[in-house]
Amino acid sequence: MKIRVERDGLADAVAWVARSLPSRPPVPVLGGVLLDAGSDGTTDALTVSGFDYEVSATVGVPATIADGGRVLVSGRLLADITKSLPAQPVEISVEGSRATITCGSARFSLPTMPVEDYPSLPAQPAFAGEVAGDVFGLAVTQVAVAAGKDDTLPMLTGMRLEISGESLTLVATDRFRLALREFAWKPAEGLADAAVLVPARTLAEAAKSLGAGGAPVSLGLAGGEGLLGLAGSGRYTTTRLLDAEFPPYRQLLPSQYTSRAVVEVGPMSDAIKRVSLVAERGTQVRLEFADGSLRLSAGGDDEGSAEEELPVQYEGDPVAIAFNPGYLADGLGALHADRAELTFTTANRPALIKPADEQGQVIPGYFYLLMPVRLPG
Repeated sequence: MKIRVERDGLADAVAWVARSLPSRPPVPVLGGVLLDAGSDGTTDALTVSGFDYEVSATVGVPATIADGGRVLVSGRLLADITKSLPAQPVEISVEGSRATITCGSARFSLPTMPVEDYPSLPAQPAFAGEVAGDVFGLAVTQVAVAAGKDDTLPMLTGMRLEISGESLTLVATDRFRLALREFAWKPAEGLADAAVLVPARTLAEAAKSLGAGGAPVSLGLAGGEGLLGLAGSGRYTTTRLLDAEFPPYRQLLPSQYTSRAVVEVGPMSDAIKRVSLVAERGTQVRLEFADGSLRLSAGGDDEGSAEEELPVQYEGDPVAIAFNPGYLADGLGALHADRAELTFTTANRPALIKPADEQGQVIPGYFYLLMPVRLPG
């Protein structure tokens, strides 16, 4: 194998593929990146791939191929090398069990791993539909903030993807908060309604780059094989679906409210950061809503205390409610709006946070549900 490739394209491709690799692969080859130059009959592209039986990632890079072939090298090491190379063309050659990377005056020699031990990459699942990349990327970001991080509860580390005609819904929850985003997409003709559970971390990583510049993102589903496929901007990825039951979340959603506030997101987020400095281990920030004002407070006599008051639009009886300050700040940040609507029933029931426009009207399609922290006494 002997090829020549532009440094930036190679570095971007390797970095993207390497992000999907396990940090501690069970066997060394699963931590490798496969470089395939023309073995499929093409003579002008280098295919960079990674696969650990859970997630696959593939991207093509234009290349001048003198001698085709395939080579498997450490993904993390290759990513570190390619991003540090000077801005000059890169030459890659393989002789025996060593791969040589030359760029300007820099030269690296890497050991290769046996390609024959590498698993076959999964095929892209059948096309299910298409969505605008910027819409998809924002939606995944807004919902992923509520996904659980505890791998012992796999159903909470996933993002539920619900297909219903021309509507796509993403939902995630860690039991303390829940985020939901609904948006329009273009389903494949004859596609049946479906619901699958996708690893949230994987989906969030893929969504960051697949829809770059607003390019459309294609979704593919292979329910029988338990795979979701994503493609966009010349990149392809698959992920194994989670075989777990997502909590029946719709019964948690309040059907009505007794109090409503419209707040400025920026000032409220800043106030939460300041007031929570005295909240012991981020335990809680207390919010007291009354006519035209919001009073935030935290702490006590032992660890210090803080309070701040903000103007708000408010309707309903006065409410005193407390939240984990980190979760509350996450919800406000996920709105991507200058204003937020907060609705409540009682201090012990979930609150709903939604984006609002300049007039204080709700912008439909997204909400963040947050469980309150019990107030002392």
